[in-house]
Amino acid sequence: MASDVVDLIMQDHREVERLFDELKDSPEKRPNLLPVLTTLLTAHSRAEEAEVYPVAAAEAGEKEEVSHSQQEHIEADQLLAKLAATDPESDQFDQVLQNLIDAVSHHVEEEETKVLPGMRSNLSDERRTELGEAFVASRKQHLGEQPGDMTREQLAQQAGNAGISGTSGLSKDELQKKVETEAES
Repeated sequence: MASDVVDLIMQDHREVERLFDELKDSPEKRPNLLPVLTTLLTAHSRAEEAEVYPVAAAEAGEKEEVSHSQQEHIEADQLLAKLAATDPESDQFDQVLQNLIDAVSHHVEEEETKVLPGMRSNLSDERRTELGEAFVASRKQHLGEQPGDMTREQLAQQAGNAGISGTSGLSKDELQKKVETEAES
């Protein structure tokens, strides 16, 4: 099994794309596939935010790209929560799913053409393996979480990754509002 963080992230991206295709092509499977998608995408995002993005910004020179990627994660969380709350048999489901697919596909393309190549070229094989192990452990820890299930510490991590300052004295609710507002602008 691959342990390079870049390869692991790309494997998750391919699995999410496969789930998107199945959700689009097999409406009868939606009630069972939707929890799989939300669980994987949420755990993947939290692991990237906690383990990968800080290192990519500090050690691989990808600070601006990480900030942008973090903002896209916040948007994807909002879309994923909306999809999870939409009846898989309703007329709106296809549109909500397409909005999520569009946002995540855009994010994956940018991450795979900007952030991940920077990590591959600027971090040693050993460092990428260490990060891979940390990513897998963090992803496992976050399995079962749903979009919106955020601790104050996770929100603070998102704010830091996105380059949002002035958050240290904020309550969890204030911090969440600031992160969501900043991501939209």
